[in-house]
Amino acid sequence: MQKLKVASNEAGQRLDKLLSKYLSQAGKGFLYKMMRKKNITLNGKKCDGSERVEEGDEISLFLADETIEKFSAPLPELAALGKEKDRNSGKAGKNGENGNRKKKQELSIVYEDKNVLIVNKPSGMLSQKAKEGDVSLNEHILNYLIDSGHLPVSQLRTFRPSICNRLDRNTSGLVVAGTSLAGLQIMNGVLKDRSIHKYYQCIVKGKIDKPQMIAGFLKKDEAQNTVQIYPLEVEGSVPIMTEYVPVKSSDTATLLRVTLITGRSHQIRAHLASIGHPILGDFKYGDPKLNEQIQKKYKVRSQLLHSWKLVMPEKLAQPLDYLSGKEFIAPLPAAFKKVLKGEGLETAESNS
Repeated sequence: MQKLKVASNEAGQRLDKLLSKYLSQAGKGFLYKMMRKKNITLNGKKCDGSERVEEGDEISLFLADETIEKFSAPLPELAALGKEKDRNSGKAGKNGENGNRKKKQELSIVYEDKNVLIVNKPSGMLSQKAKEGDVSLNEHILNYLIDSGHLPVSQLRTFRPSICNRLDRNTSGLVVAGTSLAGLQIMNGVLKDRSIHKYYQCIVKGKIDKPQMIAGFLKKDEAQNTVQIYPLEVEGSVPIMTEYVPVKSSDTATLLRVTLITGRSHQIRAHLASIGHPILGDFKYGDPKLNEQIQKKYKVRSQLLHSWKLVMPEKLAQPLDYLSGKEFIAPLPAAFKKVLKGEGLETAESNS
């Protein structure tokens, strides 16, 4: 027999939906049968599953512990986190070896409250898993929330904090995660309707001296994970718009601030490359000869593209209304600053 207290991240949903998350290996017929027989009750009373649960409600499971364990939702990510914790504590594995274990990635947290976590993602880290076995920003966030005591492990059966926007693996900067149900839903909503404003900084080849808004059409090759930019619409393409403002330029390179009017995969990288101004260090869309020079001179191994600033909508829905209109900035990475200095593109802001 077990008793479950409804947490804030679980409140507001139907009881049967919550039960199907917690006992995800059980069929709905079994759950409804248990409720009819009062083997599952809500606040000590018979229930049918249609009830909307509230924070603090008590769900009683008059079931054998073995039955509950058998039907409980699996926690694959939690197993991975456990392995990560073993690495960090230096515990030996089955073979008694720990010399090659990786050090835990420390998160660079820009802002945190009970609903939202904003992280400055380093270049080289996946935003989300690409394949089984990957450790992405999502896993690092779960690890942080559990280690810090902000997220009880038991809640992972019914709610998973997650990032709301993604950056390419080798793009650094701001990523927003929802750490409560409300935070996840509202942040996903404003990112989808584009009422949250995202600004990037990048260093591109060549001199640009005028702000401009450029338009085109983007077509993605899923197999190759690349995109192609066209001036006119082609079959399978989608319209894109990118706005940029030069901050400082030399004869060979320019520091740009970029605003995405549309948000497509690889949009900034491919769009700028299509007009003859590829991002330095971009080995997929960039200038190979220039990238080789930059790599040798500055040890740069990824594109110099950074998600620099987020501005929240002026009117966010409750309970996130306290974040309305707020700005969040992620400092430029050290490698980015090194290239700025070497190419004579430093600004007072980039030195701060």
